Amino acid sequence: MIPIFTIMKFEAVTIKDIARALGLSTSTVSRALRDSHEISAETKQLVLECAEKLNYRPNPIALSLKERRSRSIGVVVCEIANNFFSQIINGIESIAYDRGYNVIISQSHESYDREVMDLHYLSSRGVDGILISVSTETNDMSHLKALHDKGFPIVLFDRVSDELKTHSVVSDNFQGAYDATEHLIHQGYRKIAAIANSEFLSITNERLAGYREALLANDIKPNDAWVKHCFYGGMIFSEIEEAVNKLMTQKNKPDAIFATSDKLTTGCLKTLIRRGIGVPEDIALVGFSNTDIAELLNPSLTVVRQPAFEMGKQATELLLQLIESKRPVREFEKRVLSHDLQIRDSTAKKAE
Repeated sequence: MIPIFTIMKFEAVTIKDIARALGLSTSTVSRALRDSHEISAETKQLVLECAEKLNYRPNPIALSLKERRSRSIGVVVCEIANNFFSQIINGIESIAYDRGYNVIISQSHESYDREVMDLHYLSSRGVDGILISVSTETNDMSHLKALHDKGFPIVLFDRVSDELKTHSVVSDNFQGAYDATEHLIHQGYRKIAAIANSEFLSITNERLAGYREALLANDIKPNDAWVKHCFYGGMIFSEIEEAVNKLMTQKNKPDAIFATSDKLTTGCLKTLIRRGIGVPEDIALVGFSNTDIAELLNPSLTVVRQPAFEMGKQATELLLQLIESKRPVREFEKRVLSHDLQIRDSTAKKAE
């Protein structure tokens, strides 16, 4: 005989259930849960104990209607499976949950169309504000401007745009790239190539500017043939392979590579090893990366590490300021956080 299972519909405990259990009116229970001065301490204690016993939780929809807030924020990143963005999300949640907000995370997967869909979904579902790092395809900010112009709270982080007049939080991309490139020069490398993200992104422009400025400051003329772009930033591995192959098949080969983001850095190392090219014996490698295993790789990677967790925290604090402000905010700030250059084996001093 086949057993028959009955699926019961889940019903949340309500104020009426507490009132029924205690023989009180629903208005008395409601006031007790709100810690009203009209209710005695003894009754409040009785109501709270019953609420805990019955696993009562306030109805978020009812609360949002009453407060005109959902107590939730949306987050849009290119990819969660990225050390840098996962650390940012940890920072976001560390502030949001302490302040009573839930976090809803969406991934653009570096697609402009997907980003537009994510924003539409989140805003139409009533989130109180959005934190976003724009996709690699995003060179049109009209979808964000439309929301922002209606007074919807938005804060940009990492990948930002001056077209949107709002708060933003970034790391010092220019200085991080400058320090990484200058470190290579001090180690004896002069023919330094760069593998970079999409030209649409703010991080690309700032990091390549730092790279070029470090070269010029050390009397090295930048070589455009040594700058390769990976439009999807390493999310498609074949892009990195193609960029590295183009560099290493040139007649005048570089002796070092600077990579501008997490997946580009680790992808370069993987490609070089696959090709049997020694790092740093044949070519040195440095890049932006927040991977926690950088020091465990062979060779261990010299990286520019960004304060991702702190970036997430500060972006969330700024967003909550916008959400909870009693009047429209007209003045915005751009917070620039410092980086950490962690020197390891992949940039060992060049052999004479």
